[in-house]
Amino acid sequence: MSMAAVRLMMFRDDAERIESAFHRHNWRNSWTGGVYDYHHYHTNTHEALGVVRGSATLRLGGESGQDVEIRAGDVLVLPAGTGHRRLRASGDFLAVGAYPDGMNWNLKTAEDGGRDQALSDIQRVPLPETDPVYGNRGPLLDHWREASAEKG
Repeated sequence: MSMAAVRLMMFRDDAERIESAFHRHNWRNSWTGGVYDYHHYHTNTHEALGVVRGSATLRLGGESGQDVEIRAGDVLVLPAGTGHRRLRASGDFLAVGAYPDGMNWNLKTAEDGGRDQALSDIQRVPLPETDPVYGNRGPLLDHWREASAEKG
């Protein structure tokens, strides 16, 4: 077996490991690939991204958002409505995405219009019951509980 084949098998195993962790914690409907190079968001679900290999720069929060560098081993959780796009990525960049309770995600862009409806839809998205990495405990749940307490 060639070294290239061994590396590809290793990366496939890493993707499967991340996907398995997400699935164990009920983040499902997963995919493996890259991140779109245009701003988009989801009004009906949150999204977890686990970086399998390579690195990328994502802009989070729309056109005037924040640029974030991500690399293999990083996991991001994007709350519903968070605009995101890939600005640049290494040639080997690969990520796994998943959604709480296996939600079927929608794809929205600024060009879609309907801002009032989008905001209304985003407000109705429930908080996930589990953290995609840690399950019933973890920083995501702690953060969202604190934020909910501050709002309420």
